[in-house]
Amino acid sequence: MELLILISACKGGSAAKITAVIPEFPYSKQSKMKKHRGAITARMLANLLIMAGADHVVSMDLHASQMQGFFSKPVDNLYAAPTLAKWIRLNIENYQDSVIVSKNPGGTKRVTSLADQLKVNFAMIHTDRRRTKDAYSAKKAKKMKQLQLEQLHSQSVKMSTTEDGEVEEEDVIVSSDIQTARIVQGHVVDDQVPDSNSRRPSRPSLPHKQSDINYDNENSDDEDEPEFNASEKLITLVGNVQGRAAILLDDMIDKHATFIAAAEHLRLNCGAKQCYVVATHGIFSNDCLERLEECKYIDGIIVTNTYPIPEEKLKLCKKLTVIDVSPIFAECIRRDHFGESISVLFDSLAVIA
Repeated sequence: MELLILISACKGGSAAKITAVIPEFPYSKQSKMKKHRGAITARMLANLLIMAGADHVVSMDLHASQMQGFFSKPVDNLYAAPTLAKWIRLNIENYQDSVIVSKNPGGTKRVTSLADQLKVNFAMIHTDRRRTKDAYSAKKAKKMKQLQLEQLHSQSVKMSTTEDGEVEEEDVIVSSDIQTARIVQGHVVDDQVPDSNSRRPSRPSLPHKQSDINYDNENSDDEDEPEFNASEKLITLVGNVQGRAAILLDDMIDKHATFIAAAEHLRLNCGAKQCYVVATHGIFSNDCLERLEECKYIDGIIVTNTYPIPEEKLKLCKKLTVIDVSPIFAECIRRDHFGESISVLFDSLAVIA
């Protein structure tokens, strides 16, 4: 409301041009109708900004790039990926062997973009609550049988020379790039933990539920909801992080559940050497930052200063690193004021002094 009032005051003062700089666009997760009769709040805010008199909007890493279509005025969506890539190069040892990991299928485009800049591999995590423990057990048995067949019939042969100069054959088994585990109450568990659904009394259910007819579950905006965490789920990694540093990348860190589950799966089941959580916007709702700090499987939390973090939290969290992106906005404002091109800011940091 303060922003809208200030824009209206500038318009009433006959300002030639009004530019609204919003580093973290509010309500950006509500950029689509998640449920029937739901509100698209991000579109409503866009209409309010335009009606108040904004002529130009500057933001960074919108949750969905399609949100630019909500505005009838020019929108510049700046990217923090070059800044994050620079930090990774300077602070992560042997970053060339690291893997950029998306914690949901909806963030793969963001992950592949950063992986291309760093010239490293990428992977993806998929969390599904519709598959049951029986499906997990059947899949695991099938995988073990496949590994046995490979070991008996299609092993790779590696030639090596002994001390006596004789040549011998060594069997080499190629590890699978798909790792699956169970999540119970928000944490990765082993096979000995009983099924949480088996202890609950059966209740009659409707033939169609909202979760069954929602075809946008892969967007993961509902992953941190209480009802999602209450049910048992399967978490699957597609990719190889064995002995490497895994970098969990997302546009914002709002709640902790999915990040902790992904870190536990990467470290416990997939053999990752280190795990970093990297995002542009550090929202840290409720006790999110404290829970991430307590997780022993997370080695670092890296965010930018697009969203203000209280000083008390900054002092208590040793894993947290805040990157300053004000030079990017300063250069964007300068170029916009003098009528220069802004597109160069999307790809490189070389223009920022």
